[in-house]
Amino acid sequence: MMRTRLFWLLVGLAVVALLLLVWEVICRATGVSPVLLPPPSRVWNALVAGFSNGQLIMQTQATVGRMLGGWLLASFAGIVVGLIIGTTPSIRPYIEPTLELIRPMPSSAIVPAAIAIIGLSQGMVIFVICFGAIWPVMLNTIQGVADIEPRLKEVARVLGLTRSQHMLKIALPNALPNILAGMRLSIGTALILSVVGEMIASQPGVGQGMVVAARSFRSADLYAGLVILGLLGVFSSSLLQIAERRFLAYRA
Repeated sequence: MMRTRLFWLLVGLAVVALLLLVWEVICRATGVSPVLLPPPSRVWNALVAGFSNGQLIMQTQATVGRMLGGWLLASFAGIVVGLIIGTTPSIRPYIEPTLELIRPMPSSAIVPAAIAIIGLSQGMVIFVICFGAIWPVMLNTIQGVADIEPRLKEVARVLGLTRSQHMLKIALPNALPNILAGMRLSIGTALILSVVGEMIASQPGVGQGMVVAARSFRSADLYAGLVILGLLGVFSSSLLQIAERRFLAYRA
């Protein structure tokens, strides 16, 4: 199993290397302006320079901190609200219409309202991240609780478990696979909204650095920011996959 995973990982890396080589050859052979499309070698030099002078390190730390802060708040709120709704079927007819009205709303659509209420600040960015990242966690939690076997509910009733005991000992463990899947989806949303918020609110981070690079026609720095965001997405998703396999090892 490990050999198979390693083989396909190497194949994927080889494909990435081939694409970068083709990109480099096209840029050098066709004479495309580096202002429009810099070759990978220039992007690499921009990455090395940015990390050497510490600028990219500070930008990455700011973006990661903002993303994780909003994502953790959204995950906690989504799990708590999802457990309450999932274990209380009587309140679902009252809450579901409101949730279905708000859920399809694009997260970027609430940015103007968030700016008007909170202002162009760190809090506004965190609020927008929470708004967009809460839905996968909440809906997956509700679905996970709904999928609990009826026999377990009968056991809880026979044992006389309180509401909190039922949530912690039956609902939460059984909904954990759905919750982890929702958290893995929401962290990608948190990264996207963190960058969007930085661009709009001029908060320090990779997003703001990309805007400044674009306005200054430093396309190598712009593409360096894209590389960092791609790596952050892959790294965060991979970490959650590892956590998912560890916490759900019993399902194997």
